[in-house]
Amino acid sequence: MKKIVKGIGIFLAVIVVALMAYAGYLLLGFHRLPDNLALEIGKSGEPDSFNQGFEVEADTTYKIVTYNIGFGAYLPEFSFFMDGGKSSWAKDEESVLATVSASGEAVSAIEPDFIFLQEVDRDGTRSYHVDELEVLNRFIEGYEYHFAQNYDSPYLFFPPWEPHGTNVAGLVTYSKGQMKEAVRRSLPISESITKFMDLDRCYSISRIPTADESFLCLYNVHLAAYGSSAEVREGQLAMLYADMTADYEKGNYVICGGDFNHNVKSRLPENAPEWAHTFPRETLPDGFDMAINYALSEEDVAHDSCRSAEEPYQEGRTFTITLDGFIVSDNVNVTSYEHYDWGYGYSDHDPVVMEFELVRQE
Repeated sequence: MKKIVKGIGIFLAVIVVALMAYAGYLLLGFHRLPDNLALEIGKSGEPDSFNQGFEVEADTTYKIVTYNIGFGAYLPEFSFFMDGGKSSWAKDEESVLATVSASGEAVSAIEPDFIFLQEVDRDGTRSYHVDELEVLNRFIEGYEYHFAQNYDSPYLFFPPWEPHGTNVAGLVTYSKGQMKEAVRRSLPISESITKFMDLDRCYSISRIPTADESFLCLYNVHLAAYGSSAEVREGQLAMLYADMTADYEKGNYVICGGDFNHNVKSRLPENAPEWAHTFPRETLPDGFDMAINYALSEEDVAHDSCRSAEEPYQEGRTFTITLDGFIVSDNVNVTSYEHYDWGYGYSDHDPVVMEFELVRQE
């Protein structure tokens, strides 16, 4: 009997030591990238794929798309463990390659001048270490681009049946126009234990020269999800607004887009769960508005840009909400705004596409 008790005691001691060692590993492995980080600007495709005469100017129509690609995992049958579903990883490597390739091809077919993408994995357990940016660049050719990292986790042994592992991911911005500079801004995040599961939240700013010697300033964002506190969400918006306002007051044109993790429509869908928050439009700074307000018809934005991932997608049953969109300064004229309905075939999100013109500065 003493040997049994001793054995159990040793076993429990080993478990405790292992847990303490793992907690130490998480603490030591957690890090955040510095704020105001200059981003390297690259070119996608062959040299002859670039339009060397592309210039951003007033009274010309341009097209921009924002799309969260869901790290190549979210086929219609996929459900995500953090949303109450089952899976942590994509189906397999071949599935990731096929899904990201299809996303890149579909986005390219829209023929946008500017592209915002979120949840692009560069090296992840969950996506079988596929460099998804390299895959996307095979299809999205003729652009300048940059990658802003917002996730680099230590190895996560959760959920136990399919540990999330280590993952490096971020935001990608593409531009037909030449980028004068690109910078990554670090958003405030929760300091609780949830930070180990959340992203290193950030946004990127791309400044593209215009013909009137101003800049088109593109903000690619992926804001805090519903699990974050009101204080964190408010702090993130305050920081974002300050930068946008500073660019606007310099006479620049500002477009902010991406995954806001807030409902950007004016009303929540029926039977919305508790986690669904509506974007606080009343907090927008002077000179800015939600671009969805300028959609030409309700039909253009009837399809929601995101579906719940707590279960495999079932049309007409699965909860949907619009988390993706754009904010524009009042010197940007929205001429078209549409939610594309791809049936959530490649991601738990579908694209939002906007056409716009710059209003000539006097």
